[in-house]
Parts: sequence; C-alpha cells; structure tokens
Amino acid sequence: MADEAKAKGNAAFSSGDYAAAVRHFSDAIALSPDNHVLYSNRSASYASLKKYSDALADAKKTVELKPDWSKGYSRLGAAHLGLSQYDDAIAAYKKGLEIDPNNEPLKYGLADAQAAASRARSAPANPFGDAFSGPEMWARLTADPTTRVYLQQPDFVKMMQDIQKDPNKLNLYLKDQRVMQAIGVLLNVKIRTPTDDADMPESSSPSPSPSPSPSPSERKRAAEAEPPRQPEPEPEPEPMDLSEEEKDKKLRKAEAQKQKEAGNAAYKKKDFDTAIHYYSKALELDDEDISYLTNRAAVYLEMGKYEECIKDCDKAVERGRELRSDFKMIARALTRKGTALVKMAKSSKDFEPAIETFQKALTEHRNPDTLKKLNEAEKAKKDLEQQEYFDPNLADEEREKGNEYFKQQKYPEAVRHYTESLRRNPKDPRTYSNRAACYTKLGAMPEGLKDAEKCIELDPTFVKGYTRKGAVQFFMKEYDKALETYKEGLKHDPNNQELLDGIGRCVQQINKASRGDLSPEELKERQAKAMQDPEIQNILQDPVMRQVLVDFQENPKAAQEHTKNPMVMNKIQKLISAGIVQMR
Repeated sequence: MADEAKAKGNAAFSSGDYAAAVRHFSDAIALSPDNHVLYSNRSASYASLKKYSDALADAKKTVELKPDWSKGYSRLGAAHLGLSQYDDAIAAYKKGLEIDPNNEPLKYGLADAQAAASRARSAPANPFGDAFSGPEMWARLTADPTTRVYLQQPDFVKMMQDIQKDPNKLNLYLKDQRVMQAIGVLLNVKIRTPTDDADMPESSSPSPSPSPSPSPSERKRAAEAEPPRQPEPEPEPEPMDLSEEEKDKKLRKAEAQKQKEAGNAAYKKKDFDTAIHYYSKALELDDEDISYLTNRAAVYLEMGKYEECIKDCDKAVERGRELRSDFKMIARALTRKGTALVKMAKSSKDFEPAIETFQKALTEHRNPDTLKKLNEAEKAKKDLEQQEYFDPNLADEEREKGNEYFKQQKYPEAVRHYTESLRRNPKDPRTYSNRAACYTKLGAMPEGLKDAEKCIELDPTFVKGYTRKGAVQFFMKEYDKALETYKEGLKHDPNNQELLDGIGRCVQQINKASRGDLSPEELKERQAKAMQDPEIQNILQDPVMRQVLVDFQENPKAAQEHTKNPMVMNKIQKLISAGIVQMR
C-alpha cells in the first residue's frame, strides 16, 4: 500500500501536480511512518509549492530518520534557503557534503545559499526599522481609529501580513492608500493622501491671483516666525448601526462560544455529562456552527452511546452542507460516524456501512487518520468473514468429497473440494496433506511443497506431511533435501515404511551421481538445477570450500584432513548429489 501511494506521489510530482504529490506522500507516510524517503519526497513537494515551513519540518524528519543520507541535507538546505535562513542553509549543505563530497546538487545548493547570504548582507537596511515586527504592529493599528476600520477588510490584513513576513514587499503595496495610512500610524507621522484632499470642502471665496514665490531666505524666516501647528484630533469613527435582531444574534454566538469552551474543558476532564450539557446549550444558542454537533458526537463516542453519536454526525453533515461549511468539518463528522459504526459492528456485513462512511470522508478531505481507520475496518471485515465461514463439520464433508475424487483420479475436482474444506477449517493438517498429494499428481510442485510445509507447521508430529514434502522434493530432483525431510519424519515414527522407502530412493539417486553413472543429459539437467539453488551457490562462493575443492584435486594430504570435518563433508556430499563434483 505504501509503495503504491509513493508511486502515485512520484508520478504527480513529475507531472507538476505538487499538491496531489503531497497528498499521496502523506498517505504513504501514514502507512509507513519510518520511511525517510517519503518525508524527503514530501519536503520537495512542499518546497515546490513554496510552503517552506512544511518543507523544513519534513526535511528535519528525514535527517532524523536517516542522518547519514546526503539527500536529506539537500532538502534541509533548500527549505532553509526558501525561508531566507541563509546561515542554516549553508550549514545544512556543508553537512551533506561531509557525507558525500562529490554530490553535485549539494555543491550547487551551497553556492546558491552563499550567494543569497552575500546579497542579503549587502542589501540596504530596512528604512522602517522594526515597525512591522511583532504583535506591536497589530496593537498600534487597532488603537488608531482609522486603521482599526481597515482591519475589518481581509485584503488589507493580507497585505499587512505579507509586509510583516517580508518588509521588502512594501513596495508592492505603496499604491494602496490604506497601506500608506498604516505606515503613518506605525511611524507616528501624518501622511497626507489624495483622499485627504478629496474630503476637504471647497472654498466659496474667489481664488486669489498668483503671487511671486518667496525666496528661500523669506521662507526660512516665515517658518521660524510661524509657531508649529498642533495636529487636529481625528474624529472617532461612528459604530455601525445594528438591528436588535443582529445584536441579539451576535450576543448569542459569543455566548455559544463560551459554552463550547466550557464543554471542551469538561471533556478534557472526562466529565462527559457536563460536556454534553454545555455543547447542547451552545447548539441552542447558535445552530450555524456544526463544531458543536461534532464535539458532542465525540463525547457520545467516548461514552459508548454510538446511536446518539451517529445521529449528531448525520445532523452535522446535513447542516454543514446547508451552510457550506468547511469540507474538513464534514469529513470529521463522517469519520466520527464511521468509528461509531465500527464499534457497533458484530458481523462482517456490519463493517460495510462503516467502510462506505470512511470512503465518503476521504472524498471530502484526505486525512491520514481516516485512511488508517478505513484500512483497519477492511481488515477486520476480512478476518470476521473468515471466522464466520469457519465450520469443521462442513470442512470434513468437503474433505471426504475431495478424497472420493482423488480415488477416481479426478485431481482438479479434488483440489476444489480440499480448498473449500480449508476455507471452512484452515487449521486441519490432513486437508493440506491431501491437497499436496493432488498438486503432486498434477505436476504443480511449488504448490504441493507449500501445502506440505503448511501441514508440518500445523502439526509437526503428523508423519504424512513429511512423506508429502519428501515426495515433492524427490520429483523436483532435490534428493539431498528430500533425504533430510524423510529423516526428520523418522524422528516421529522410526518404523514408517513409506519414509524408509523414500530414504532408499534418495540414497540410490545420490550414489548414482557419486559413481558418475548419470547420463550426460541427466548430469547437465541436475547441474543446471543445482546452480539455481541458493545453498549450492553459497557453497561454491565460500572461499574456504573453494580451497577444499582445490586440495581434493591437488593436495591429497590436505584433502585427508578435510574428510575429518563433518561440516565440510556434508557440503561436499551436497555438491556430489548436485552433480557438481565427482569422487573417484
């Protein structure tokens, strides 16, 4: 699942859909939270969206999970650079180059960071000092009666936020008279704007004729003689007139928020009845905020009152669509409903509405927690389906039908009944043994081997499992492995004739290879098969065993010593059985 989500994220990133890439990588992280590559990829996606704070958080997580991975420091440097944190960016790129000195992206990143830092140091100082920094800016704008009105306008607030984040953006907004007015308030100076002239009443007296301009010396004397003018106090803006109904609505909303906060406090203390009281009171005061419903649903969920929880969630979704509420709030209500449905589920079918509800929630908002709950519900449904299907009596009936078809040499039909028997009772080793025999007859050796091994896993004392496994290995011409399987079975039943016969057949084949009695075709086939065996490959790649084989050919005295080592001789025997070497 995580790999699939990662692949979708990579495809979205390659196509330039960075928002989709973030969603897919977030899904992958929810399924594999310790995978450093996923955080690295999401960091790159955030950086492409210019969300450098989020990119920085993911880059730090990448480095935390994999501190010796150079690419993590490349992501870290890029995020710092995007946030204009040049010294931190330089440090990150240098750290990455310590790990991988030849990494070209790190070198380019370091050069960019150093150049940006140099430009920042040489840039002229901000002429407005710290006028735009900190919460003091908003306090001063609120205190002034003119700019206080502007704070009700979202576009003005957005411009001031941009300037506060980056004072260099001030030049972008200087044409807006509201910004000019705000600068005057923050710098404590009176800035005259065209609006001021427009608001002044026109004079009714005739315009005087133009007079010669005074000389500089005259202007200076006039300025010294004229006392400084005191600024006229600006009138307070008149409050907007509200109807009695609007005033009452505003008061009720404020009171509803207080009730909600009291409910939240009670919920944290696990005083659920009190929390229900406050959330219900908030709903009575204000029915245009669905958070009161979703919060009360959460309390009902904690109390185990799942029906009440579902009712509140349904109301929240319905009302939320009427009010066009935030899709995240609707998704939260659906997720909460799905959780309640899971809690109520008693059969596999009961999980179906819960799964459907989680899927609806994900269409509203792609939330990792909701995705996790969906996966858990689907798994629980599957597990419960298996439990509900469990019936040992019907399993025995199906196994007997399979036995009848096996006797009639109708092996595909027998496999079908054995499979149904295992669905009814997946813990019966006899059925796995019988199906392994069918697969052997059909030439499906890998499937037969898997069933035989499952049979032994379920009951290690069930001898039939060893005869099935040994037979499959013998037909696969893995005589050494078959011999070991038969010997293991004899530990549980030393006199079992089927196991003894199997050992005899294996020894005969192994001796045939030892004597060199194999035909060229048989030898070629056996060698080709052996070379695909990881155990044989490991023996041949072992430097010690390679020297042993050389000694057997060139140094009889050393070879004599090797024959005294049981482990060495066991490996030699495996190579002989495989037709790789011959003893003369």
